[in-house]
This record gives sequence, C-alpha cells and structure tokens, in this order.
Amino acid sequence: MSSPSSYLFVAATLCLAVFFASWLTRFSWGKSVGTPIFVILICAALANTGLIPSAMDGHPVYDGVFQYLAPLGIFIALLEVDLKSLKKAGLPLLFLFLLGSLATVIGVLTAWILVQPADTIGALAPAIAGMYTGTYIGGAINFNAIALHYQVNEVGTLFAAATVVDNLVGTPWIIATLILPKYLQKLYPRKKIASAAGGEKMQSQESIALGPLAALFTMAFMGIAVSKALVIWFPQVPEILFLTSIALILAQFPAVQQMQGKHTLGYFFILLFLAVIGTLCDLSALVQVGDLALTLILFVTVLILVHGLVIFGVGALFKMDWDMIAVASQANIGGNTTALAAAESLNRPDLLIPGILVGSLGNAIGTYIGFAVASGLF
Repeated sequence: MSSPSSYLFVAATLCLAVFFASWLTRFSWGKSVGTPIFVILICAALANTGLIPSAMDGHPVYDGVFQYLAPLGIFIALLEVDLKSLKKAGLPLLFLFLLGSLATVIGVLTAWILVQPADTIGALAPAIAGMYTGTYIGGAINFNAIALHYQVNEVGTLFAAATVVDNLVGTPWIIATLILPKYLQKLYPRKKIASAAGGEKMQSQESIALGPLAALFTMAFMGIAVSKALVIWFPQVPEILFLTSIALILAQFPAVQQMQGKHTLGYFFILLFLAVIGTLCDLSALVQVGDLALTLILFVTVLILVHGLVIFGVGALFKMDWDMIAVASQANIGGNTTALAAAESLNRPDLLIPGILVGSLGNAIGTYIGFAVASGLF
C-alpha cells in the first residue's frame, strides 16, 4: 500500500478503531476491559488479517504517529499535571522503577538458565539477552544500541525475529498492566496517594471551544519545535526531557489549568499511538522463522513473567499503590511513552510526570546494564 489514498485509508482505520473501542466501553463488560486494551486488540486483529499493514513493515502513517502524534499526545496530556503530584508520586515510583530494572535482570538470567537460548541462537545468544535486558529497562533505544554494537542487525532473520517477539510478548504486558491494578485493587485494596483522588473526575466529559483548541495545538506544536531545536544545542539531553519541561512549566499557569479539552485531546493521540502498537503484533513474521521464534518467545515470556512477579510481589509486600506499580513496570518494559499511556489510561494524572522521568532514566541506564549482562554471558 503506497498511494496517498491508501495512507488515508490506514489513518481512517486507526481512528475508526479508537471510535469502536470507545463505543464498546458503553457496555458494562466493556468498561472492565477499557478503551486502550480494545484499541490494541482491534488493530492487532486488523494487521494480522491483512486489512491494514503491520508496522513491522514500515508505513508512513505509522511513522507519523510515532514521530509527531505521540509527542503531541504526551505534551497535551502533560498540561494536566500539577507539580504537587510530583512530590507525592516521584520517590515511590523511582523505587519501583529501580526494582523493576533489577527484576528485568533477574528475569533475563532466569530465562537464560531455563530456556538455554544458545542451543538455538548460537554465538549471538548473549547479545540477544543483553538487547532484551536493555529494552525491558528503558525501551527500544537500548535494544537497537546493543544490537548495533554486537552486529546482530546484520543477521537479518535473527534481528527481525527478536524485534517481532519483543512487540508480540511486550504488548500483552501493556494490556496486563492496565487490567491488573483494577482487579488487584478490588481483591487487595491499597491506599492511593492523595493527589489521585481528583483523577477520577477527569474523563472526557469536557467541552472543547475553538479558542482553547487553537491554544492547545499552538502550545503543543511550539513545544515540540523548541524541544527539537534545543536538542541540536544540547544533544546529550534526551528530547523527551525538554518536551516534558516545557509542558510542565506551562501546566502551572492558571490559564492553562482552566483550559478544557486537554484530557480528551491528549488521550486521543495516545490511543492512536497504542493502535499502532497493536499492529506490531505480526504473527506471520514469526511463522517464517520456526524454532528460532519459539525459543525467543519462551525466553521473553519467562523474562516478563519474572519481572512481573518480582515488581508486583515486592510492591504488594510493601502495600504500594497498584496503579503506581503498573506504571513503573511499563516504564521498564515499554519506555516513557507507554508509561505515560498507562498513567493516562488508569486515570492517574499524578503519575504522568514521574512516569516520563523514570522512563527517561531507563533510556540512560538500560544500555549500560544490557551491555553488562551481554558481556557477562559471553
């Protein structure tokens, strides 16, 4: 699919998936699932049946969502944040994030022992272990950095399979972190931090007037433009930190706080991002690599299960907020964008900034820890 009309069809389908996912939550059974999960599942089904292309194959619409709409959603969603929430959520989330990073390393070493990936993968198995360590501490940046160093990207089949499995197994964990807090809170109630109480009212029951709409987009586009310019001058600083800082400063002005539409617009763009994440679950790509795919699936499944058991288990032991545990885990497994998506989907604006910050910390430390694990296993 390469014509302009096909691009419009894909864009329309993504929007239709968001509409249908939102419509399903009108039913009592749909509310328990939630719009984000429906969006991921619908787009995964559409991609695997061939109705829309998989993001694994690359597509201009998906590239646009990742490069422009996701940052736009992040910026607008962050305009909801009150700095008082950072003081209450920051340190506990940092603790959980570091715990999750340790849990990832434990998961990798456990999977290495149980699955014995070297038997199937061969000499590059330690590099693969390092790649998954890096990506499940701070995101895809670390995955690619380690792959480039060990030249895994030059082994096309292995690199493609590793990438597909990352998305195929990682995406269900996004869904799990959106489901688990709701049910665990019912079974084992945990006290939420005080700033979370106001979040329950922040649903899409807000009117959007033309003036505030124009102002929100102006701030968002200018914020992204300034962030990209600052990265040129300060390349050692991640762009997401500039974007976060600008949004955070603006969010403290009373005029911005009173604007209607921030939640609806930010949430919509984040849902489009999750829709594209759903298209990454490409089952056909795995069928082509046979035993290699099975080994990688088992390895990553064990890794994520151990990660989940450790972070949720220790969090439960210390009676920590289930939502906070879920956001911290997503900051590890998916990076700062999915951490923000989790916070937004769980209706926890107090966790937006802490989620972004610990996700950025993961980008910083994930590569180092991934290299340490890989070199230790070689």
